[in-house]
Amino acid sequence: MASTIPANKLAHIKNHAIEVLGVSKHYGALHAVDGVDLAVEHGEIFGLIGHNGAGKSTLFKMMLGLVEPSAGNILINGNAVTGAAFRQTRRKLGYLPENVVLYDNLSGIETLKFFAKLKGADLAECAPILEKVGLTHAHHRPLREYSKGMRQRLGFAQALLGQPNVLFLDEPTNGLDPQAIRDFYSILRSLRDDGVTIIITSHILAELQERVDRLAIMSAGKIQAVGSVSQLRQQMHMPLTITLQLAAQDLAAAQAALLHLTEVSHTVTNEGIVLRCSRHHKMEVLTALHSLGKKLIDIQVQEPSLEDVFFGFSD
Repeated sequence: MASTIPANKLAHIKNHAIEVLGVSKHYGALHAVDGVDLAVEHGEIFGLIGHNGAGKSTLFKMMLGLVEPSAGNILINGNAVTGAAFRQTRRKLGYLPENVVLYDNLSGIETLKFFAKLKGADLAECAPILEKVGLTHAHHRPLREYSKGMRQRLGFAQALLGQPNVLFLDEPTNGLDPQAIRDFYSILRSLRDDGVTIIITSHILAELQERVDRLAIMSAGKIQAVGSVSQLRQQMHMPLTITLQLAAQDLAAAQAALLHLTEVSHTVTNEGIVLRCSRHHKMEVLTALHSLGKKLIDIQVQEPSLEDVFFGFSD
């Protein structure tokens, strides 16, 4: 069962949109979530990533008050996710589950009005929200005629009902085409700029890489790391890859320019040289390459991807 929070901690906790304190969820011998501490700031897009079975969905459900923790506490906007007092807080939460279940015989607008009544939201919100997610043209069509992507957009629309200040989105771009994904993240950025806190899970790590402010990596029910993509790269001490394009006759000159760089490894390829170095040595490498002048046809600096970072922490 959840424990009582000491009064002297409440002032600090209320500075966060979401506060998870020592939370665990056990199903017999299975520790689905195991001693998680996590803080999500107001008005940020926060990613939660991990393998299947890492505990992400269980943590989501506990933050929504749908599953009770075996231990620990969760607060949303400073209010505990327990008891009748959480009802008012829950009205300002939006949730898009991984698998959206909708009624095929209802139209898009009827579906949204149904959810608005359940949530106690203003029915006048429905039409503008359908326009926001790009479904105005299909608002009177029955859902049996909707594509997977259209159903996903309608699921996102119901999550936006009631002008939530915290959004929980579980695999929200499932079934969306590239343009719809771009539109979706444009909406999220606008919501974030208005102060809405967004926590999002996705298995498409490349999609999250440039779109989240911070993220947490979960594995075996625990948080392995938290930070921005740049901060996580630095924590893992992952090297940069610098690719040089040179004419064959200039390879020797390039290698000579790099000889004094003892912390840099390089490999000669058919098109030039591939260097690997730490972030701290990047400018030193670029300074050394300056002497090559026009011999250097092209240069590409590649940061470790979020996928590289994820496997570095979770393996």
